Amino acid sequence: MDDREQSGRPENLSAVQFLTVAEVAAMMRVSKMTVYRLVHGGELPAARVGRSFRVPKRAVEDYLRHAYFDAG
Repeated sequence: MDDREQSGRPENLSAVQFLTVAEVAAMMRVSKMTVYRLVHGGELPAARVGRSFRVPKRAVEDYLRHAYFDAG
């Protein structure tokens, strides 16, 4: 595993599917402000494109997988 894979950054960016903040919010069923807080807090990685952010779909899936807990 090279440094880029260990840092959580994908080696082949052309294969990454990026989502807008609005798409992430809809996927997570939270507000856009919550997504911005996760991005600015470093909990959700994102790429800045101009004045907006793009979040890798895999990062959202990983975040939700690790945030999930069984309350039953």
